[in-house]
Amino acid sequence: MGRRDRLWRDDDPTTHGPAAKPPVICPLCERPIPPRAKSSLHHLVPKLKGGARAGTVRLHQICHSAIHARFSEAEIARRLADVESLRAEPEMSRFLAWVRTKPDDFHAATRMSRERRGPKRDPV
Repeated sequence: MGRRDRLWRDDDPTTHGPAAKPPVICPLCERPIPPRAKSSLHHLVPKLKGGARAGTVRLHQICHSAIHARFSEAEIARRLADVESLRAEPEMSRFLAWVRTKPDDFHAATRMSRERRGPKRDPV
């Protein structure tokens, strides 16, 4: 029986190769993180605030950047040290509603929020 005669079935490893690993899901935006997408580990408690050995989660890079663009390390350690509290934060919930409309491997540059940047300096 030749290759053309064989039926191609999803559950047949001889026709499809090794079984693919289930995709990693970003716990923040709840979208899959494909292998080709930019991603990083986020320390739930920042390392500078004693979280070097605490838990980490894999996030899309854009989701991780959004956290650190909006909140200081101290604020993350004090009140945003879990995914649920990050999702409940109004600024993050607006971002998450927007990013959920994008493809799973979407990435764009993230700028720091105005509150984190501080006032503009007048040129002298």
